[in-house]
Amino acid sequence: MTSLMGSSVLVTGASRGIGKAIAVAMANAGARVALVADSDSTEVCRLITDSGGEARTYSVDVSEEVQVRKLFEAVLSDFGTVNVLVNNAGVQLEKPLLETDLSEFDWVMDTNVRGTFLMGREAIRHMIEKGVSGRVINIASDLAYLGREQFSVYCASKAAVLSLTKSWAREFAPGILVNSICPGPIDTDMLKVENMSPQWLAKESDIPLGRIGQPDEISGLAVFLAGPSSTFITGQGIGVNGGSVMP
Repeated sequence: MTSLMGSSVLVTGASRGIGKAIAVAMANAGARVALVADSDSTEVCRLITDSGGEARTYSVDVSEEVQVRKLFEAVLSDFGTVNVLVNNAGVQLEKPLLETDLSEFDWVMDTNVRGTFLMGREAIRHMIEKGVSGRVINIASDLAYLGREQFSVYCASKAAVLSLTKSWAREFAPGILVNSICPGPIDTDMLKVENMSPQWLAKESDIPLGRIGQPDEISGLAVFLAGPSSTFITGQGIGVNGGSVMP
């Protein structure tokens, strides 16, 4: 098992779903975990601490610059450093383009792109100033490659996350490794079968492995990318998608 003993990991969107699974997996690997969410992540914190791990919660809107800067001040005061950032916070919109208004476009882009940018910028700034050989792991999506009707804004936002990943990987190599995980359909609050349109459900059921994935199938890769066995991997968008995308 990958050991992250002595590392401090910051996970956004940590209160549920993929973020929760990643936070718990990082703690199980020995990391101290900063749980960042715009909702209550007390349950996740308790789950980690009851198992002997170390975690703290922070309530933050990742799209707000002032809040993000204050977050890093607090995390650095509490943990001393940030070795790994996991940019997981995200929102999803299924809506025809011609019915999508500007406020909905801004809502998706603010969280998925602006939030990733702000969190990444502050984490990388700290890593450089402190000489930390850090990792940034951005959560993108298989839809960044596939595209999907009625998901154009979401697809565009996740394609932007992939572009940020590749640019940062080049800009900050070799000291900081930056990669993306591109999940396919994963069983989370964001993706519930009862909330899926028939067209959407038909597309998901057509993937080669024939099922929706689980958050724990994402968290294992995140721990690997945060650990000592991934030192020659940067600028990659790695799919965990049941075969929905095969580059």
